Amino acid sequence: MKKRKLALGEKNIVGARVTVARLAKGMKQKELLAKLQTEGIEISTPALSLLEGQKRPVTDYELNALADVLNVSVDWLLGREPQQKYQNRKPIIGD
Repeated sequence: MKKRKLALGEKNIVGARVTVARLAKGMKQKELLAKLQTEGIEISTPALSLLEGQKRPVTDYELNALADVLNVSVDWLLGREPQQKYQNRKPIIGD
């Protein structure tokens, strides 16, 4: 895994958790992008990198699809839940 060259930005609050959830599932960015495509969300590789780096805003459609694809709740992505509380969802470490 490459180290982030720049500090996290302030355009969203979900980017860091998207990265944590993606890595916890062993997914590469390209795999996440492919899964988002199946949900009807078109994001480029640079745009996903900016999203994860919190340098790009996230739309509500993207937020919903990210939660579904990463099998986490929107509330968790938004930092409203410290951990997943759902039995059918895998807990994410790194809160």
